[in-house]
Amino acid sequence: MNKHNFGLSFEFFPPKTNEQKVILLDTQARLRKLNPDFFSVTFGAGGSTITATAETVLELKTHDTPKVIPHLSCMGGTPDEIQTLLQQYLDHGITDILALRGDVPSGMGSVGYFRYANELIEFIHEKYPDTFHVTVGCYPEVHPETESFESEIKYFKQKVDAGVDRAITQFFFNPEAYFNFLDHCEKAGIDTPITPGIMPITNFANIKRFCGFCGTDMPRWLQYKLQSFGDDRKSIQQFGTDFTIRLCEQLLEQGVPGIHFYTLNRAKATLDVVKALS
Repeated sequence: MNKHNFGLSFEFFPPKTNEQKVILLDTQARLRKLNPDFFSVTFGAGGSTITATAETVLELKTHDTPKVIPHLSCMGGTPDEIQTLLQQYLDHGITDILALRGDVPSGMGSVGYFRYANELIEFIHEKYPDTFHVTVGCYPEVHPETESFESEIKYFKQKVDAGVDRAITQFFFNPEAYFNFLDHCEKAGIDTPITPGIMPITNFANIKRFCGFCGTDMPRWLQYKLQSFGDDRKSIQQFGTDFTIRLCEQLLEQGVPGIHFYTLNRAKATLDVVKALS
Protein backbone atom coordinates (compact mmCIF):
# COMPACT_ATOMS: atom_id res chain seq x y z
CA MET A 1 0.00 0.00 0.00
CA ASN A 2 1.35 3.39 -0.97
CA LYS A 3 1.58 5.90 1.85
CA HIS A 4 0.53 9.51 1.44
CA ASN A 5 -0.22 12.23 3.92
CA PHE A 6 -3.02 13.93 2.03
CA GLY A 7 -6.65 13.15 1.21
CA LEU A 8 -7.06 11.24 -2.03
CA SER A 9 -10.11 10.49 -4.16
CA PHE A 10 -10.94 9.43 -7.72
CA GLU A 11 -13.79 10.12 -10.11
CA PHE A 12 -15.20 7.56 -12.56
CA PHE A 13 -17.99 7.66 -15.13
CA PRO A 14 -20.53 4.86 -15.76
CA PRO A 15 -19.34 2.51 -18.51
CA LYS A 16 -21.55 2.16 -21.58
CA THR A 17 -20.23 -1.17 -22.89
CA ASN A 18 -18.98 -4.43 -21.42
CA GLU A 19 -15.48 -3.53 -22.58
CA GLN A 20 -15.65 -0.23 -20.73
CA LYS A 21 -16.94 -2.02 -17.63
CA VAL A 22 -13.94 -4.36 -17.66
CA ILE A 23 -11.62 -1.34 -17.94
CA LEU A 24 -13.35 0.45 -15.05
CA LEU A 25 -13.20 -2.57 -12.75
CA ASP A 26 -9.51 -2.98 -13.52
CA THR A 27 -8.94 0.74 -12.90
CA GLN A 28 -10.70 0.77 -9.54
CA ALA A 29 -8.83 -2.35 -8.46
CA ARG A 30 -5.50 -0.69 -9.21
CA LEU A 31 -6.40 2.68 -7.69
CA ARG A 32 -7.91 1.31 -4.49
CA LYS A 33 -4.42 0.04 -3.59
CA LEU A 34 -3.54 3.70 -3.01
CA ASN A 35 -5.95 3.72 -0.05
CA PRO A 36 -8.15 6.62 -1.26
CA ASP A 37 -10.83 8.22 0.88
CA PHE A 38 -13.53 7.62 -1.72
CA PHE A 39 -14.50 7.02 -5.33
CA SER A 40 -17.18 9.15 -7.01
CA VAL A 41 -19.36 8.26 -10.01
CA THR A 42 -20.66 10.90 -12.42
CA PHE A 43 -24.25 11.46 -13.46
CA GLY A 44 -24.22 12.50 -17.12
CA ALA A 45 -25.63 15.52 -18.97
CA GLY A 46 -29.36 15.86 -18.50
CA GLY A 47 -29.44 12.90 -16.15
CA SER A 48 -28.61 10.65 -19.10
CA THR A 49 -26.91 8.06 -16.89
CA ILE A 50 -29.21 8.15 -13.86
CA THR A 51 -29.74 4.38 -13.95
CA ALA A 52 -26.17 3.64 -15.03
CA THR A 53 -24.81 5.76 -12.19
CA ALA A 54 -26.71 3.79 -9.57
CA GLU A 55 -25.73 0.49 -11.20
CA THR A 56 -22.07 1.50 -11.27
CA VAL A 57 -22.10 2.67 -7.66
CA LEU A 58 -23.69 -0.55 -6.44
CA GLU A 59 -21.32 -2.63 -8.59
CA LEU A 60 -18.30 -0.88 -7.09
CA LYS A 61 -19.65 -1.54 -3.60
CA THR A 62 -19.52 -5.28 -4.25
CA HIS A 63 -15.75 -5.03 -4.54
CA ASP A 64 -13.23 -4.22 -1.85
CA THR A 65 -13.49 -0.51 -2.53
CA PRO A 66 -13.42 2.60 -0.35
CA LYS A 67 -16.53 4.70 0.13
CA VAL A 68 -18.42 5.31 -3.14
CA ILE A 69 -20.16 8.66 -3.63
CA PRO A 70 -22.78 8.94 -6.40
CA HIS A 71 -23.26 12.20 -8.25
CA LEU A 72 -26.82 13.50 -8.33
CA SER A 73 -27.84 16.41 -10.52
CA CYS A 74 -30.89 18.64 -10.72
CA MET A 75 -31.80 16.82 -13.92
CA GLY A 76 -32.29 13.54 -12.10
CA GLY A 77 -36.03 13.57 -12.62
CA THR A 78 -39.03 14.55 -10.51
CA PRO A 79 -38.80 15.00 -6.75
CA ASP A 80 -40.40 11.57 -6.30
CA GLU A 81 -37.86 9.95 -8.64
CA ILE A 82 -34.98 11.64 -6.85
CA GLN A 83 -36.32 10.58 -3.47
CA THR A 84 -36.66 7.00 -4.73
CA LEU A 85 -33.04 7.08 -5.85
CA LEU A 86 -31.90 8.52 -2.52
CA GLN A 87 -33.80 5.80 -0.69
CA GLN A 88 -32.16 3.16 -2.87
CA TYR A 89 -28.74 4.50 -1.94
CA LEU A 90 -29.70 4.66 1.72
CA ASP A 91 -30.93 1.06 1.63
CA HIS A 92 -27.44 0.06 0.45
CA GLY A 93 -25.69 2.00 3.19
CA ILE A 94 -24.71 4.96 1.01
CA THR A 95 -25.03 8.23 2.93
CA ASP A 96 -22.84 10.50 0.81
CA ILE A 97 -24.07 12.42 -2.25
CA LEU A 98 -22.26 14.76 -4.62
CA ALA A 99 -25.02 17.24 -5.51
CA LEU A 100 -24.74 19.24 -8.74
CA ARG A 101 -26.86 21.38 -10.96
CA GLY A 102 -25.58 19.31 -13.85
CA ASP A 103 -24.81 20.10 -17.48
CA VAL A 104 -27.77 21.00 -19.67
CA PRO A 105 -27.67 19.02 -22.93
CA SER A 106 -27.55 20.96 -26.18
CA GLY A 107 -31.04 22.01 -27.27
CA MET A 108 -32.57 21.51 -23.83
CA GLY A 109 -34.23 24.74 -22.80
CA SER A 110 -34.26 24.18 -19.07
CA VAL A 111 -33.07 21.86 -16.38
CA GLY A 112 -35.24 19.58 -14.27
CA TYR A 113 -37.60 20.30 -11.42
CA PHE A 114 -34.77 21.81 -9.39
CA ARG A 115 -33.10 24.67 -11.18
CA TYR A 116 -30.04 25.10 -8.98
CA ALA A 117 -27.93 22.82 -6.82
CA ASN A 118 -28.85 24.60 -3.59
CA GLU A 119 -32.50 23.65 -4.20
CA LEU A 120 -31.53 20.00 -4.63
CA ILE A 121 -29.42 20.12 -1.45
CA GLU A 122 -32.31 21.64 0.50
CA PHE A 123 -34.60 18.89 -0.79
CA ILE A 124 -32.17 16.16 0.31
CA HIS A 125 -31.94 17.57 3.82
CA GLU A 126 -35.69 18.14 4.01
CA LYS A 127 -36.55 14.56 3.08
CA TYR A 128 -33.68 12.97 5.03
CA PRO A 129 -32.73 15.24 7.95
CA ASP A 130 -29.27 14.58 9.41
CA THR A 131 -28.78 11.61 7.07
CA PHE A 132 -26.79 12.47 3.95
CA HIS A 133 -23.37 14.09 3.80
CA VAL A 134 -23.36 16.39 0.78
CA THR A 135 -20.41 17.30 -1.41
CA VAL A 136 -20.69 19.99 -4.08
CA GLY A 137 -18.66 21.24 -7.02
CA CYS A 138 -17.21 24.71 -7.52
CA TYR A 139 -15.49 26.65 -10.29
CA PRO A 140 -12.34 28.60 -9.33
CA GLU A 141 -12.16 29.96 -12.89
CA VAL A 142 -15.92 30.68 -13.17
CA HIS A 143 -18.58 28.45 -14.70
CA PRO A 144 -19.10 29.18 -18.43
CA GLU A 145 -22.70 30.30 -17.76
CA THR A 146 -21.88 32.54 -14.79
CA GLU A 147 -21.78 36.24 -15.54
CA SER A 148 -18.92 37.23 -13.23
CA PHE A 149 -16.46 36.01 -10.63
CA GLU A 150 -18.46 37.78 -7.92
CA SER A 151 -21.56 35.88 -8.99
CA GLU A 152 -19.63 32.62 -8.90
CA ILE A 153 -18.77 33.22 -5.24
CA LYS A 154 -22.38 34.19 -4.49
CA TYR A 155 -23.81 31.04 -6.09
CA PHE A 156 -21.24 28.87 -4.37
CA LYS A 157 -22.16 30.37 -0.99
CA GLN A 158 -25.82 29.58 -1.65
CA LYS A 159 -24.89 25.92 -2.03
CA VAL A 160 -22.71 25.96 1.07
CA ASP A 161 -25.44 27.63 3.13
CA ALA A 162 -27.87 24.90 2.04
CA GLY A 163 -25.74 22.44 4.02
CA VAL A 164 -22.61 20.80 2.63
CA ASP A 165 -19.61 18.96 4.07
CA ARG A 166 -17.02 19.58 1.37
CA ALA A 167 -16.53 20.99 -2.11
CA ILE A 168 -14.44 19.79 -5.04
CA THR A 169 -13.26 22.17 -7.74
CA GLN A 170 -13.46 21.75 -11.47
CA PHE A 171 -10.03 20.82 -12.84
CA PHE A 172 -7.54 23.63 -13.45
CA PHE A 173 -3.94 24.18 -14.53
CA ASN A 174 -3.22 27.45 -12.71
CA PRO A 175 -2.69 26.95 -8.95
CA GLU A 176 -3.06 30.73 -8.55
CA ALA A 177 -6.67 30.43 -9.69
CA TYR A 178 -7.40 27.95 -6.91
CA PHE A 179 -5.76 30.01 -4.18
CA ASN A 180 -7.40 33.21 -5.41
CA PHE A 181 -10.76 31.41 -5.21
CA LEU A 182 -9.99 30.34 -1.64
CA ASP A 183 -9.17 33.92 -0.67
CA HIS A 184 -12.49 35.20 -2.00
CA CYS A 185 -14.38 32.35 -0.34
CA GLU A 186 -12.81 33.24 3.01
CA LYS A 187 -13.84 36.86 2.57
CA ALA A 188 -17.38 35.70 1.83
CA GLY A 189 -17.49 33.72 5.07
CA ILE A 190 -17.17 30.30 3.42
CA ASP A 191 -15.18 27.88 5.56
CA THR A 192 -16.12 24.59 3.88
CA PRO A 193 -13.07 22.46 2.91
CA ILE A 194 -12.41 22.89 -0.82
CA THR A 195 -10.47 20.07 -2.45
CA PRO A 196 -8.73 20.82 -5.76
CA GLY A 197 -9.82 18.66 -8.68
CA ILE A 198 -7.03 17.62 -11.03
CA MET A 199 -7.16 15.96 -14.45
CA PRO A 200 -3.88 14.42 -15.61
CA ILE A 201 -3.04 15.37 -19.20
CA THR A 202 -2.94 12.32 -21.46
CA ASN A 203 -4.49 13.56 -24.72
CA PHE A 204 -4.22 17.15 -25.99
CA ALA A 205 -7.38 17.15 -28.13
CA ASN A 206 -9.49 15.69 -25.34
CA ILE A 207 -8.20 17.96 -22.59
CA LYS A 208 -8.68 21.04 -24.77
CA ARG A 209 -12.27 20.00 -25.48
CA PHE A 210 -12.95 19.48 -21.79
CA CYS A 211 -11.57 22.95 -21.07
CA GLY A 212 -14.09 24.41 -23.50
CA PHE A 213 -16.96 22.61 -21.79
CA CYS A 214 -16.19 23.69 -18.25
CA GLY A 215 -14.44 27.04 -18.59
CA THR A 216 -10.97 25.89 -17.53
CA ASP A 217 -8.17 28.14 -18.70
CA MET A 218 -5.32 26.35 -20.42
CA PRO A 219 -2.28 28.66 -20.46
CA ARG A 220 -1.04 29.46 -23.95
CA TRP A 221 2.44 28.16 -23.19
CA LEU A 222 0.92 24.83 -22.16
CA GLN A 223 -1.12 24.63 -25.36
CA TYR A 224 1.94 25.38 -27.50
CA LYS A 225 4.02 22.82 -25.63
CA LEU A 226 1.43 20.10 -26.11
CA GLN A 227 0.95 21.03 -29.76
CA SER A 228 4.69 20.74 -30.31
CA PHE A 229 4.51 16.99 -29.71
CA GLY A 230 2.18 16.50 -32.66
CA ASP A 231 0.93 12.90 -32.73
CA ASP A 232 3.62 11.65 -30.35
CA ARG A 233 1.21 10.35 -27.70
CA LYS A 234 3.96 8.88 -25.53
CA SER A 235 5.69 12.25 -25.23
CA ILE A 236 2.38 14.00 -24.50
CA GLN A 237 1.62 11.54 -21.73
CA GLN A 238 5.08 11.82 -20.20
CA PHE A 239 5.02 15.61 -20.29
CA GLY A 240 1.43 15.61 -18.98
CA THR A 241 2.41 13.41 -16.06
CA ASP A 242 5.41 15.57 -15.18
CA PHE A 243 3.28 18.73 -15.41
CA THR A 244 0.55 17.23 -13.21
CA ILE A 245 3.09 16.14 -10.60
CA ARG A 246 4.50 19.68 -10.40
CA LEU A 247 0.99 21.14 -10.14
CA CYS A 248 0.04 18.80 -7.31
CA GLU A 249 3.32 19.49 -5.51
CA GLN A 250 2.57 23.22 -5.58
CA LEU A 251 -0.86 22.58 -4.11
CA LEU A 252 0.36 20.22 -1.41
CA GLU A 253 3.11 22.63 -0.39
CA GLN A 254 0.35 25.11 0.45
CA GLY A 255 -1.49 22.59 2.61
CA VAL A 256 -4.51 21.66 0.49
CA PRO A 257 -6.87 19.19 2.23
CA GLY A 258 -6.44 16.60 -0.50
CA ILE A 259 -6.54 16.02 -4.24
CA HIS A 260 -9.44 14.66 -6.28
CA PHE A 261 -8.40 13.09 -9.58
CA TYR A 262 -10.61 13.02 -12.68
CA THR A 263 -9.41 9.67 -13.99
CA LEU A 264 -11.54 9.20 -17.13
CA ASN A 265 -11.70 5.56 -15.96
CA ARG A 266 -7.99 5.03 -16.61
CA ALA A 267 -5.43 4.19 -13.95
CA LYS A 268 -1.91 4.71 -15.31
CA ALA A 269 -1.58 8.51 -15.37
CA THR A 270 -3.14 8.93 -11.93
CA LEU A 271 -1.02 6.09 -10.50
CA ASP A 272 2.15 7.66 -11.88
CA VAL A 273 1.28 11.04 -10.34
CA VAL A 274 0.31 9.73 -6.91
CA LYS A 275 3.33 7.44 -6.68
CA ALA A 276 5.60 10.40 -7.44
CA LEU A 277 3.88 12.48 -4.77
CA SER A 278 4.14 9.66 -2.23
